[in-house]
This record gives sequence, structure tokens and C-alpha cells, in this order.
Amino acid sequence: MSSTIESVLQETRAFPPPEAFVKQANISGMAAYEAMCNEAERDFEGFWARLARENLLWHKPFTRILDESNAPFFKWFEDGELNASYNCLDRHLKTQPDKIAIVFEADDGKVTHVTYRQLYEKVCQFANGLKKRGIAKGDRVLIYMPMSVEAIVAMQACARIGATHSVVFGGFSAKSVQERIVDAGAVAVITADGQFRGGKEIPLKPAIDEALAMGGCEAIKSVVVYKRTGTSIPMTAPRDAWWSDVVAGQPTDCEPTWVGAEHPLFILYTSGSTGKPKGVQHSTGGYLLHAMITMKWVFDIKPKDIFWCTADVGWVTGHTYIAYGPLAVGTTQVVFEGVPTYPDAGRFWKMIQDHKVNIFYTAPTAIRSLIKAGGDLPKNYDLKSLRILGSVGEPINPEAWRWYYETVGGSRCPIVDTWWQTETGGHMITPLPGVHALKPGSCQAPLPGVIADIVDETGHSVGNGKGGILVIKKPWPSMIRTIWGDPERFKKSYFPEDFQGKYYLAGDGATKDEKGNITIMGRIDDVLNVSGHRLGTMEIESALVSNSKLVAEAAVVGRPDDLTGEAVVAFVVTKGPRPSGEEAKAMANELRAWVAKEIGSIAKPKDIRFGDNLPKTRSGKIMRRLLRSIAKGEAITQDVSTLENPAILDQLKQNL
Repeated sequence: MSSTIESVLQETRAFPPPEAFVKQANISGMAAYEAMCNEAERDFEGFWARLARENLLWHKPFTRILDESNAPFFKWFEDGELNASYNCLDRHLKTQPDKIAIVFEADDGKVTHVTYRQLYEKVCQFANGLKKRGIAKGDRVLIYMPMSVEAIVAMQACARIGATHSVVFGGFSAKSVQERIVDAGAVAVITADGQFRGGKEIPLKPAIDEALAMGGCEAIKSVVVYKRTGTSIPMTAPRDAWWSDVVAGQPTDCEPTWVGAEHPLFILYTSGSTGKPKGVQHSTGGYLLHAMITMKWVFDIKPKDIFWCTADVGWVTGHTYIAYGPLAVGTTQVVFEGVPTYPDAGRFWKMIQDHKVNIFYTAPTAIRSLIKAGGDLPKNYDLKSLRILGSVGEPINPEAWRWYYETVGGSRCPIVDTWWQTETGGHMITPLPGVHALKPGSCQAPLPGVIADIVDETGHSVGNGKGGILVIKKPWPSMIRTIWGDPERFKKSYFPEDFQGKYYLAGDGATKDEKGNITIMGRIDDVLNVSGHRLGTMEIESALVSNSKLVAEAAVVGRPDDLTGEAVVAFVVTKGPRPSGEEAKAMANELRAWVAKEIGSIAKPKDIRFGDNLPKTRSGKIMRRLLRSIAKGEAITQDVSTLENPAILDQLKQNL
């Protein structure tokens, strides 16, 4: 078996940053970037120690930098003490108390401004209220909230008192909530009566009641409920309390609880290949450091910038680039409750125009759905305030990249195509806006201090021009510390024996071009072996979507094939109405020919199925595991309660 992944989709275009942009950038030009990389290479620990001292406010300075004695359970700045909330809020009270911290736009368009002082006071009052209800340092608190100022307050308040939060996305089912409460050993839940999304009211508290009734949640002694929708809900005294009652009469100051740098700031559950969620545990010091430096390096943050990350706080992007990073660097950020297509598909563009957003960070799934909903719509809005665009969550195909760059960014805004994971805590590989000539669809280069490589199955570097398995060769401060309650699974998942247990295995296949630019080709289990050729599904998806006349979105999976080992199965959403009958067959043949032209006949899908959309979670993530089951003709036994559109599964089961 070949030990490298073949890259057959060639992308040769390059877009250098404008000279004026380079001059003002926080990392200005290739020489500055290389100098930082060289510093990290010369004195790895000293490099990270310098950044930790320059960026974080320490209550007790650290003397130990990196402890590798119990690898892979690495420790950073272990004997230092600090508080994450103090670093995000108190530090701004003397210098910019009246600066707007959050511009909150509700689903119905109502806008609320919150200053740094107001946010500090809200956090302190809520932290005091939590303490009064018996929540203390080291306790785990589950947060199940709408996108709101209060969700950020809840996270910051937990950090302030040394409690470890575990945010669960507000679209997850009661069973998912119960599993996470049990696994984390949570003692309290913070939730809301409901939430508004796309003009619809979605209940939240009933899911908590259902979860707590399932058993195993006896440790929960307190449920705090924020009144968002005003719909009548049952409250169980004395366990349940309204947020307004919890904060009533509480002081607007709260002394931070100082914790060790390795104290668990949060647990965030991510899906594993076994189906059992993995509780990714992050530290306080190292995590916060990475959140800050990536705000400065990747988003080139300036004092007057308006920053908008469209993620939900239920995902890691909403932790690092909403709840912690922007506040730690003292920026003004937009927080949005709703969805990009309500009341119409111009919502994002109108918000950028209205709030004069400078830095816009969203997911390729959102970008592709907005192209489908109205590719020319951005031209109707004034988007001149934009300075940087960002992409997160999955690789962005070159055609969507071009649309984002030209139509949204007016061909003047660098796109930071960021590769990172829940487990990495922050950006790892991304072009820097004032450094790299951009290559569409490629995350390009590791950040200074991030030692990434592409290796074969034996752990040997494959070199430029080849593909293989992405690994990180040295620990970094914001890395996952363990899987909560399952250290063996942590070692097996991320530091497998195949790589001598010393490289972090990202689980992604990647390729390097002749210039060393890194492109992610999809998960390792999304690499297909067709007639002895290993092909990344991402490349075939990119080829399909590059047919901008016919295809709005595509997902590719493999299924066993007697002749070729694996066959390519493509699920396609068309630009126009979903074809059927002879029209569908003709379109499938046209798309096969297209892929053959773009990549080669080896990559032609054997099976193409058309749907009105793809099975996605409510956060917009395509559920490829479900598509694999459909492609193989297997019965779907997984929980589909988190899907935005469960009915689509029956549509996609239909063969042409």
C-alpha cells in the first residue's frame, strides 16, 4: 500500500498581500515571520516563556516552562498562577472601561451594546451568585445557552471562581446533555427558557428537565435559568432559580480565584470515531496565551477593530474567538443570536455594513450556503470596512475561496484559512495576512512555535510535493491535556504507538506543494483507496463545486467496491431544482465527465445522488458518517436528533 496520499488537484494561483497591508501588519513580511520561527527553533521553551510573560497577567509568575516528564501529559507554566476572567476583564478597567466589548444583535435585529465595565460587573454579579449557590473552585458546570451576552457572562463567571465549564451546543438533544452531565460529573447547569433562531422559538429548559430525569445526574444541585423568550416553563424549587434572582443584590465586584496555569478551564465534548463523545480538557494559562497571540498574529487585531466571529459558543471556535480571545486583547466584537439567512440571505452582509465590521470569521459551509442563496447579494451592501476575512471548520474549496475573496472582500482582504481543532485550542496552520501570498484552499504555513510535519505511516517526513498524515512534532501551550476521565483513550487517540507515542496525530491527511504550502485533504478516514490510488475526498468535493453552473455543495465518501477496492460516492446539491429521472442521469454523467477533466478518470464518482441539501448538524457541520452509512446501504442506527434536517436522509437513499 502506498504510504502517501496523492494530490491530483493542482492549484497554482497566488494572491500576495497588498504592500500597504504588510506595512501595518502585526507580523509584517516574510522576514519578520521567519525571525519568529527561528527564535522558536533556537530556544523553543524560551520563545513560549517570552510570549507568556508579555501577554498574560500572572498573579504568581511561573518559573517552570514545559514539563515533559510524563509525556504525552505535558504541562506548561505549571507553577504560575493566574485567572482567565481577570485577564479578559480587569486588565481593561483602568485603560478602557467605557470601550464597547460586545455589540449584540438579536435574532429580531435588536442591538445591545455592552462596555468592558458593564461586562465586568455582570460577570462579577453572576460569579457571586454562583458562589452563593455553593459552586466552588474545581466544580464542573454545564452551560446550555442561546448565543447571547449571558452565555459569555456564564463562561467568564465560571472562570472567575475557578469552576470548570462545559458548554453544550443549544441544539443537542436531552440524551446528549445527560451523557455530558454524567461524564463531566457536573454539579450545576446554566440554561435559558429558550432561544430564538431564524424567527422560531426553540425551547431549552425542557431538554434540561428531560436530561435530569434520565438518571445519573444526582450531583446536580443547582439549575440557573436565564429568561430569554418569556414562555412559561416549570421550575423545580429549590433546585431551579431564575438568573435575575441569582444576581439580585449581588456586589458588582468579585475577587478572582487564582488558579494554577494547568487548572482545567473547560471541558468541551467532541465526537469520536467510536461514537462516545470525548471530553477535551483544556488548561487555563496555555490556552489563554494561544487565544491572545492568534488574535494578534492571525487576525492582526488593532485597537479600533470591530471583530465578528459567527460561531456558536457551543463549539471551540466560540470559546477561543468569542468568549476568551477577543476579550483578552480588549477588542470590540459582534455577537449574533440568529442565522445567516433570516430574515433573508443578506443578513450577514447587512450586519457587516451596519456594524462596520473589519474582521469577519465564518465557516465554508456558511459561505457555500450564502453563494447558493444569492451569490451577487454582497454587492448590494457597503462592505468597505472589511480588512480581513477568515475561514474555519473545514477546508474551503478554491471556487468558494475565490467568491469570498472577490465578492465579499473586494479582492483587497487577505483570507486567513485557519486549520485547527477542538484539541489544539487555537489556530495552528494558517497564512498570516501580512506575510503569505495566499493560495486558494490551502492553510499554508504553521504559526511560529508550531512544529508541524506531514509523514507516512511509519512517521517519516514525506517531503514537498507529496501527501501523508499531518502531525505536530512538539507540544504547544494550548494543546489538549487529556480526555476527561479517560487518559488511556487520550494517549491512543492522539499519541499512538505507530508514531512512537511522541507525535500529536491530528487525524487529517494533508499535502505539501513544492513551495511547502500545506493543504488539508480531509480526515484520514476520508481518504479513499481507489484502484491503489489514495485520494482525499476534499479534492473531489472541490472539483465538483468548481462546476459553478451546476453544483452548490457536494460531499464525497467511499464505499467498498469489488473491482476497485473503494468506489467514490458523491452527494450533490444543485444550483437549480433537484433533478430527477432522466435529467438526473444526464447531470450525473456530466458531473462525472467534469471530475475526470478536473482531476482524472480515477476520481470519477461511481454513484452520484442528488438532494435538496446535505445532512447537517444545527451548527452547519456535514455528518459524513451518516453519508457513509447511506453509501454502503447500511441501516442508520446513530442518534440523528442533532440533525437540522433528518428528512433529507430518505431523499439521499434513492439511487438513480
